[in-house]
Amino acid sequence: MIKKFGLTFGGLQQKILNLVLISLLVTVIVFLGASIHQGSTLAKLVSTSSDKQQEAISAVSENTMNAIIDSSMVKTNALQAYIAEDMFTDVKNDVLTMQAFANGLFQVEDQCARQTINYAVADNDGIPTVQYMHESGADTQSRYLTVVSNMGDIMLSMYKTADKLESCYVATPDGHIIIVNDRAGAYVDDKGRPMRILDVTNRPWYKMAVEKGDVCFSDIYQDSHTGIDAVACVAPVYKDGELVCVVGADVFLTNMAEYVNSSSNSGGFVSVVDGSGRMIFSPMTEGPFAPYNSDENTSCPELDEFFKDALEERTGIRKITADGVEYYLAGSPLKSVNWAVVSVVERSVTLIPTQQLINECNTISNSARAEYKAGFSLYNNIILVVVVLILVLGLAASMILANRIVYPVEDMTKTIIESGNTGKMFEMKDLYKTGDEIEVLAESFDDLAKKTRQYILDITRITAEKERIGAELDLARKIQADMLPNIFPPFPERTEFDVYASMKPAKEVGGDFYDFFLIDDDHLGLVMADVSGKGVPAALFMMMSKILVNNYAMMGGSPAKVLEQVNAAICKNNEEEMFVTVWLGIFEISTGIVTAANAGHEYPMIKKADGSFELFKDKHGFVVGGMEGVKYKDYTFTVEKGGSLFLYTDGVAEATNADEQLFGTDRMLEALNKEPGAEPAALLENMTAALDGFVGEAPQFDDITMLALIRR
Repeated sequence: MIKKFGLTFGGLQQKILNLVLISLLVTVIVFLGASIHQGSTLAKLVSTSSDKQQEAISAVSENTMNAIIDSSMVKTNALQAYIAEDMFTDVKNDVLTMQAFANGLFQVEDQCARQTINYAVADNDGIPTVQYMHESGADTQSRYLTVVSNMGDIMLSMYKTADKLESCYVATPDGHIIIVNDRAGAYVDDKGRPMRILDVTNRPWYKMAVEKGDVCFSDIYQDSHTGIDAVACVAPVYKDGELVCVVGADVFLTNMAEYVNSSSNSGGFVSVVDGSGRMIFSPMTEGPFAPYNSDENTSCPELDEFFKDALEERTGIRKITADGVEYYLAGSPLKSVNWAVVSVVERSVTLIPTQQLINECNTISNSARAEYKAGFSLYNNIILVVVVLILVLGLAASMILANRIVYPVEDMTKTIIESGNTGKMFEMKDLYKTGDEIEVLAESFDDLAKKTRQYILDITRITAEKERIGAELDLARKIQADMLPNIFPPFPERTEFDVYASMKPAKEVGGDFYDFFLIDDDHLGLVMADVSGKGVPAALFMMMSKILVNNYAMMGGSPAKVLEQVNAAICKNNEEEMFVTVWLGIFEISTGIVTAANAGHEYPMIKKADGSFELFKDKHGFVVGGMEGVKYKDYTFTVEKGGSLFLYTDGVAEATNADEQLFGTDRMLEALNKEPGAEPAALLENMTAALDGFVGEAPQFDDITMLALIRR
């Protein structure tokens, strides 16, 4: 044994040193080999786990999107069908009203006197008028003509109030016809002479009414005078089994065609099929969804079967392959005309969110793999340092360190494999909290699992909510806008007065509303109202209130009586305790006298012929819908010739600027009196400009609704 440098060579100390060195070498080699193998295994597991997670994400996402489409698409389709059905039902009810009126006239035929009826006059083009035509050789002293000549006024009144009618008419079996519309120019020749001759009893709609024997709709046809696609609703009238006349009305399908043609968006669209299963309206110009009169139209048995079912009842969502393309379809019938509304969405469009989700998952997985590689590289460097330490700590420390590394990795591997097989997301355990790269890797997997889970929940919720709210608000906005008079001037044939109104809701839809309507030739109803609350609930309550006020006003009675009837109808079933403030006035056109009643609404502003606008402080009644049994009082004032009337809701007077100052009635009067003799539209423009200048960038908190009337 030789001692050198403090060590005994050839003795026990050397043997111990050799044993330690050999153990260290073997341990390092084994440990490095195990680490390399384990790193390779982890890399493969990351890749395998990512693939299995993508498969699970794809399945869950597609199922979720299918459920969303099934819910939103069916509801939207049913709503579109309901709106179209409502249009045809209104027309049918108008024809039934004409049938009942004609039947009543023929029951008292001997009491009917001949009323004056005229041929078409070119100057009446654009004005609702009554036109008369007949077949060649028709007896102008016909008893049928004597009776139906009494229908001109009621038909004219119906045409003016029923905005869905393009024309209404009554024809007799001996070749006379009375037509009411605003297209007098279509019944005169190039020289302005009236077209008097029309082959009445051979018209398809006349024959159809006689053949059916009851109210019915025709197939689509082109109007003989305008060339526009239309359908006719007709009904025969009998007296003691004898056909005495046929009444009918035309509906132009221009709006329906325009809506369908504009519905194509991101792989989806709306179409309409008729009773024979033919596609009559579609934005497509070729393929299986092209209209039947298209040169590119093709047949698909599976699609034909779907159309047949849609004509009978709502179909729900169906997946159909046509021309090699998969589509989701939903259909609802239009019973009145035996048509069906069909909504179509390409299946490939619904898979876009799934692909986006998978792409995001790939990005997260690639980031995790890169982070793992960086951590594993650092881990190898630490191993080299540990080797030096093992020279001092010995075999025991080496084994402890090895166990510290291997056990968490094995458990993590097992958990990842289980996650890939069952779809259960990876979760962090205390075992993985080693304070080194193993913990970093485990945190990466845990973060990836949490982000994936949250991403699926977010995309499901956001997509469903966005589609539902977008569809409902868009439809609600259109319905509300269509409910209010929006064509100006509204009565171009009336030169004694003019009226203009506007509504700017604070949200997508509002609770304010205005209305004006001719009760008869000498009385104009004026309404300005403000529903409690905002948004969709207020909009729904507004629509109900508007209809009630209009209906009761058209039935006659003073404004106070009308408000009492409306209040009773609303209080009968008002569990939500909503209410509406209403100013209702009836303007007598010939005298300018306004009879009005105020249910808690803002004061009107009145301008005399040679004066300026002033606030008219009328007596307020209680709000409509607030309490049963409320009584209201009428009062009167006169709008002089050259005078004006201005109505508004509290959104005008209470408009607030950034300093929380109210616009107020004084500023309103100042804006009106800037140009007091202006036309109604200019009065509203001046008021709007004053409001905008005062409010500035401050948000709008309430609906802004205004109406102005001038007596010329």
